[in-house]
Amino acid sequence: MPLSMMREGEKSRIKKVGGKEETRRFLETLGFVVGGFVTVVSAMEGNIIVNVKDSRVAIGRNMANKIIV
Repeated sequence: MPLSMMREGEKSRIKKVGGKEETRRFLETLGFVVGGFVTVVSAMEGNIIVNVKDSRVAIGRNMANKIIV
């Protein structure tokens, strides 16, 4: 399922990072790599704040839809 469908406090392993090559590289630099874990901190008004690789990252719902967990 896409990262955008996860609930607050839920932790999951990243299975796939989709999108164009440029988008995938950008997400990987933020820490969204296949096999890594991601936890949703909060989700509001289309933005999602997550913990990934010991960092908090805010991404939009469109980007979150490209990350499959």
